[in-house]
Parts: sequence; structure tokens; C-alpha cells
Amino acid sequence: MNIFLKTISRDLKMAFRNPSSFLNPLMFFVISISLFPIAISPESETLSRMAPGIIWVITMLSVLLSLNTIFHYDFDNGVLEQMIISHHSLSLILLAKTIAHWMLSGLPIILLSPFLGMALFLDFDSIIILLLTLIIATPCLSLIGSVGASLVVGIKNSGMLLSLLILPLYIPILIFATSAISQSQSNQMIDGQLYFLGFFLVVSLIITPFLSAISLKISLE
Repeated sequence: MNIFLKTISRDLKMAFRNPSSFLNPLMFFVISISLFPIAISPESETLSRMAPGIIWVITMLSVLLSLNTIFHYDFDNGVLEQMIISHHSLSLILLAKTIAHWMLSGLPIILLSPFLGMALFLDFDSIIILLLTLIIATPCLSLIGSVGASLVVGIKNSGMLLSLLILPLYIPILIFATSAISQSQSNQMIDGQLYFLGFFLVVSLIITPFLSAISLKISLE
């Protein structure tokens, strides 16, 4: 547990020394959503109907933009090799690095989403459901993304390849998260969607650290 907390603390300190690594995706998130009222329509009914899809698609793309930062600096400095040969659990270390990534990418999005939801004319109840889906599902985006990032860690200019690997795995999360918000706007039950997102989070927490560790070892051989 000590190495777990130390890894999170170290990654956060490294990120704050290079703030562009997490500020650029966050700025992309805010600016992209702000452009939709200009590009589509300023009408509240149109924007509120499209808001769930807009926010969630931009959330996925913003997280995707930051995935390379999970292992990039450690790979360049040779730290990843030391992690693999150390006596500490590699899966636990990678889980800690993924949590640090979520704290820098997913958590700021969660904090900003109510304001952007209001800008897209979402009502209070829909904003609460939006927050709930983001809290449950944004960790899944980082956890799944860590597997893809570990596979392409040794490949230069791997952004497009990483997108092709990860985006199809994000689609079920997108479908159920946007469906929950849209159905809440129509006063329909959303228990099934939330149960699925919760199940996806639990499975991701259990499986992805081990998959990331295996992928990383294969990539660095």
C-alpha cells in the first residue's frame, strides 16, 4: 500500500511540473463544448436534447488525448523497466498510475461538467444524472485506456493507433451513459444503465491492472 500511495503522489507531482500534460485536454474539453451552441443552434430545446451526447463524446476524446501521459515520461526515463524488475506488484503500481491519471483528467471534467451542462440548458435533475454517470464511468475510461497505452508505449507517434484500439471499447460506456441522461430527461427509469456502468467499473478495476502489466511486459521485451 505504501508503494501505491507513493506512486500516486509521484505522478501528481510530475504532472504539476508539466501542467500542459493535463491542462491541454481540459482546455480542449471546455472549448469544444463551448463551440456547439455556435455551430448547431442557440435554442435551449435543441441543445438540452443533444447535451448528453455532446458532453460524453468530448469527455471520451479529452481522456483519450491524455492517455499517452500515463507511461510516456517513465518510458523515456527508463523508470518502467525498473518497475517491472522491482519486487513490488506491477499491477498495483499501474493501478496507482491510472488513478493518478483519472485525478488529473476525469476529476476536473466532473467538476466542470455542471457548469457546461447549464450552458447547454440541462435541467438540475439531468445535471445530477450527468455527474453520476461521470463519477462512475470516467474511471473506466482511464482504466481501459491504460491497457491501450501500455500496448503502444514503445511506439512513436502512437496517438492514432491508440485511438483505434481504445475507442471501440468506449462505445458501450457512451451508449449507456448518454441513455441514462436522455431517459432521465423523459422521466424514465435509468436503473439498468447505472447498474451496467457500475458493473463495468468493477470489472475494469479487477481486470485492467493485470492486463496493463502483461501488455507492458510484452511491449518492453
